[in-house]
Amino acid sequence: MARSVTIGNGSLLVGLDMRGQVRDFYFPYVGEANHVSGASGNFVHRIGVYVDKKISWLDDPDWKVTNGLQEDSAVGSLFAENKKIGITIASRDAVHNEHNVLLRNFTVTNNNDAGREVKLFLSQQFRIFESRRGDTGFFDPRVNAVVHYKGDMAILVNAQTDKGQFDQYNIGLFGIENREGTFMDAEDGVLEKNPVEHGSVDSIIGLTLFLAPDESSDVHYWIACGKSIAEVHELDELVLKEDPGHLIDTTSSYWKAWLQKEETDLSALPLGIQLLYQRSLLIMRAHTDNHGGIIASSDTDMLNQGRDTYSYVWPRDAALVAHTFDKAGYRDVSSRFFSFMADQIESGGYLMHKYRSDGVLGSSWHPWIIDGKPHLPIQEDETATTVFLLWEHYEQWHDIEFIESLYNTFIEPAGEFMCSYVESMTGLPQASFDLWEEKYGTSTYTAASVYGGLMAAAKFAHMLGKDDVSRTHQAIAERMRGAIDKYLFDEKTGEFVKHVKHDEDGELEYDRTLDSSSLHGLLLFRVFDERDEKIERMVEAVEEKLSVKGESGGFVRYEEDNYYRQDGASSPNPWIITTLWLARYYMSIAEKKDDLQRGLDMLGWAAGHATPGGVMAEQMHPDTRERLSTSPLVWSHAEFVLTVLAYLERAKELE
Repeated sequence: MARSVTIGNGSLLVGLDMRGQVRDFYFPYVGEANHVSGASGNFVHRIGVYVDKKISWLDDPDWKVTNGLQEDSAVGSLFAENKKIGITIASRDAVHNEHNVLLRNFTVTNNNDAGREVKLFLSQQFRIFESRRGDTGFFDPRVNAVVHYKGDMAILVNAQTDKGQFDQYNIGLFGIENREGTFMDAEDGVLEKNPVEHGSVDSIIGLTLFLAPDESSDVHYWIACGKSIAEVHELDELVLKEDPGHLIDTTSSYWKAWLQKEETDLSALPLGIQLLYQRSLLIMRAHTDNHGGIIASSDTDMLNQGRDTYSYVWPRDAALVAHTFDKAGYRDVSSRFFSFMADQIESGGYLMHKYRSDGVLGSSWHPWIIDGKPHLPIQEDETATTVFLLWEHYEQWHDIEFIESLYNTFIEPAGEFMCSYVESMTGLPQASFDLWEEKYGTSTYTAASVYGGLMAAAKFAHMLGKDDVSRTHQAIAERMRGAIDKYLFDEKTGEFVKHVKHDEDGELEYDRTLDSSSLHGLLLFRVFDERDEKIERMVEAVEEKLSVKGESGGFVRYEEDNYYRQDGASSPNPWIITTLWLARYYMSIAEKKDDLQRGLDMLGWAAGHATPGGVMAEQMHPDTRERLSTSPLVWSHAEFVLTVLAYLERAKELE
């Protein structure tokens, strides 16, 4: 189930599904580890209402639920109505901006014409460090709260009304010994109060409300995280002292101030685009760890279809998000990312496939042996893109001391690697995996990125007085630009090839699949100008072959893309990022303000495919517009922000 709300503070990230239930709970690093996680995808923090001798959980179809982020703050909002039982629930949800606490303020309303006793049940299914072994849950009478712990991870659960703290609890097992979950104990409205359990442990608490007709009552609920039970005790005390509602208010104020820091004038844009711009920035920030790592997505539902999730730092994706933060004015966030990546570079001067946000190497399917020969299991564009966008960062902020601190450890070895990892015969980069992580060879996108990365490394070297190094980098880059023109452009079709590699006889073997990334890479890394004849011919081909003719519209990644392709669909799936790449191209060639309308329409298209709460997926069904794959995809949100800023900048130029 797609995430409707992701909220966090750079250490704690929480994902709520479309029913307002907690599905992801990352701490102490964003993306690592998820303490509500599992390959079955069934772990969830349920919300239930017991009234008139029956329990009703929010995942029941009788509940009509809407939720998302508030307009201008990283605070979630939920409204759930069940006309059958005459109850509505509203909530405000926040992860405190300073303290590692999830705060939820539920307002329960009795819509019946008679007074009733209503019980609110809140269940928790934790698998601490993503393992069911050795967890302990217990009721702690010192603070009258439930505590889950394992190793150096402690989680405290508490709730109160204006009458006092929760009056029922139970702690039990789930997922083992034929136990579906302790939430089942709420079926009769009375919890057994088992005080301790170990193994695969879950818990549930209950609060009793007496509501007159049309009366409402608030329930404050919080989950505190720390490295010890003593630490979560202190956080619990802080919440009680400061008042949980007040802490949500101050968190809301902080994120409003964060959004208003740059005072970007969005008034020329439709309201829906303005709102999604703000929500995109907040979603991007929630997926950014305070140590610098930026993960691709926090959505763990992919475990239902595959072997892993998107909760890793891909250097390329993350560099593009960091670049977006730069363009939007958030220098501190981007600087931490570039420092994080500098710490990960291998001694050979290259970055690996992906990393965890704690700096540990992430999982990978790229082999070290291909056709019996050793090869680097890398996507070279990740190294090149990071260097290229670091130069963009410097050009905006001119933080020379920061750049100098990264030159010897990151920029110089990356530049040397890009110079050495070149085919002598063609002048193109040696083979690596493409940005889609599928093809091994030299893709047009990767070649373009290395050209851009080498030009950036040359500028850094020149700026720091290393002129010989600068000239070498630039000479190799210029030769590579010529090689892109010579080897990767098909004059007959007017298209740049997807990639090229050597066959067993050493001859060049071409993959002529039309790929939208080939066009985008040549523009992003400034290999060719927008008005170059080759680019114009490539755009014509992309418009003809990669635009979706189905209900959803948009552009696909490449011809016959089968990733998440749906049975019976009229075409491959359109992607947010590939569609917005084209939108920015149209904006760049606009000659008068009216010419911007096409790009603006595509921004509207992207916004129209977001959830009501402002979450954008990776791709959509070409006929039904259903969101597919991971959601949210942070890269999609970054491309949206970049496209909004490109529109505003170009509109100002054309005035």
